[in-house]
Amino acid sequence: MVRQATPDDYEFIRTLYFHPLTNPFLLYEMSDAPDFPAIFDDLQAKGLLYIFETEGIPRGMFKLIPLNYRTSHIAYLGGVAIHPDYFGAGLGSQMLLEIIQLGKDRGLRRIELSVAHINEKAIRLYEKTGFQKEGVLRDYCWLKSENRYMDEVMMAHLM
Repeated sequence: MVRQATPDDYEFIRTLYFHPLTNPFLLYEMSDAPDFPAIFDDLQAKGLLYIFETEGIPRGMFKLIPLNYRTSHIAYLGGVAIHPDYFGAGLGSQMLLEIIQLGKDRGLRRIELSVAHINEKAIRLYEKTGFQKEGVLRDYCWLKSENRYMDEVMMAHLM
């Protein structure tokens, strides 16, 4: 089940963003951790942050950010992560299929995302659930802690 995040989900989401296995592929650097309460409050207040849970237990998270005007049929999917304790249980596919259904229920025609070009596991998962590669954004993501840029693969799921 997917649901919007509440203030009670803060610790779960903070843990995912700053877990050593998930952080390299998410938006915030470890050095951003002191600023995270304000980041969380903003995302949660705007209704952009979601929890994926099974049996009433949070297992993953994501952001679904709707676009506007001529692109109001599109949402950007970001911050996608399953807690490492649940890796390999098929929850990533389940969560993505529920995200796609949420998008359909909201009348979306397209869900798009970007993924680190080196994150082959995630790329395979996205493709398995119907996302297709659309291109590469060169030097898109700045990794301050590594003093380098990284390419991102653009992918989209068309309803």
